[in-house]
Amino acid sequence: MGNKKTTALSGAVLAAVMLALSACGGGGGGATGEVAAPPSDPKEVSGEIKVLTQRTDLVQSGALQKYASEFNKVYPKVKVTFDGITDYEGEVKIRMNTKEYGDVLFIPGAVAKNDYPKFFAPLGTTDELSKYRFSDKTEVDGKVYGIAQFGTANGFVYNKKLWQQAGVTAWPKSTDEFLAGLKAIKDKTGATPYYTNFKDGWPLVQWTSNLGVVGCDAQASNALAGPVSPWKAGSELNVVDSLLYSIAKQGLSEKDPTTTNWEVSKALLGEGKIATMMLGSWSITQMQAAAVEAGGSADDIGFMPFPVQKGGKHCAALVSDYQQAVSVYSENKPAARAWVDWFTEKSGFAEKEGVVSAVKSAPMPATLKDFVDNDVMLFDRSEAKTAAVNDIDEAAEIGLNKQDYRQKLIDTARGAAKGSLEDFFADLNKRWDEAAKTVGS
Repeated sequence: MGNKKTTALSGAVLAAVMLALSACGGGGGGATGEVAAPPSDPKEVSGEIKVLTQRTDLVQSGALQKYASEFNKVYPKVKVTFDGITDYEGEVKIRMNTKEYGDVLFIPGAVAKNDYPKFFAPLGTTDELSKYRFSDKTEVDGKVYGIAQFGTANGFVYNKKLWQQAGVTAWPKSTDEFLAGLKAIKDKTGATPYYTNFKDGWPLVQWTSNLGVVGCDAQASNALAGPVSPWKAGSELNVVDSLLYSIAKQGLSEKDPTTTNWEVSKALLGEGKIATMMLGSWSITQMQAAAVEAGGSADDIGFMPFPVQKGGKHCAALVSDYQQAVSVYSENKPAARAWVDWFTEKSGFAEKEGVVSAVKSAPMPATLKDFVDNDVMLFDRSEAKTAAVNDIDEAAEIGLNKQDYRQKLIDTARGAAKGSLEDFFADLNKRWDEAAKTVGS
């Protein structure tokens, strides 16, 4: 969807940078506590609202303005304008020194969860917003401050033809089967079995979104909030990162990871020159389009779950993308809330983009048809303890939602950095546990 990391960096990545805007000082604070409640009569809602977005591609193409035109059929007295921002995280963090950061915006990862009431209007209580997925991600003291734009499942996007040519016609049920499949692709097709996107970096963060798939555990992320040695044997992160290490160690990824290119990788997958990449389901429509451009078919692109099973079934976590919020300083909160609700529930955006709707009652998108047809266990991963987990992660200087430690993991696997996998995990565990014991003390 859209242009490279505009979406990929959201959700699991941007939810956890959490640098706390205390460094910004200026405009934060002064929260009134006024609830941005959903309006009861569309005809009575009026005013002009500005929506900040990282989707510059949709602003430039006019797609967002078309959504606004549809919105105006229901809310004729509201004028909606869009401000597309390329460096969304950096620019919006600066704007939040003032009171001028739009009426509707995506919550930047730089805002600490406990500071949400300073910058955003509450949208209602947890019970009042229970129809939405991922509401616990923005809940502070029983009030919800953001509604997810959409959700995404994680897995491997892959070229079906290459896997079939290698003799693999069923999804691998274990990491060993998956590695055997990659080796068969290398031996029988000559294609690069797995592409890390090492240089761009952000796709490596997608591996973190697999938290919970090993044990089909919706609380896997929350369970990291303590001195729990997250990379101990058999743990979620141990299994996930061990697979990435093994891919690189066994020579099943590109020869020189420092030369990878995200935009090029889409074409390479579509052309059948690379076979597999770890990404969110948001990427499926992009890869299908690339396959068609390469002279192939959208049907050449598949999406498989992480290669582990629980009770004989694969599992996949559903995680939130950016959360839509209303500025505490908005002078047109009813109009702003009207836009958030309409865009989430009525616009058809999630269906068009092939992503998971934030509305719990909505069906899964067509892009996840294979998951639904094959009884993949889909679960909403809880983010209730996001703030605590991110505080530990930051203090430990690991970066679950940054690419650095996985780049080092790959370098260790391919011999560009010294050390063993065991030592690598031991160091991560030591740093995490020490940080967990000191954070908040």
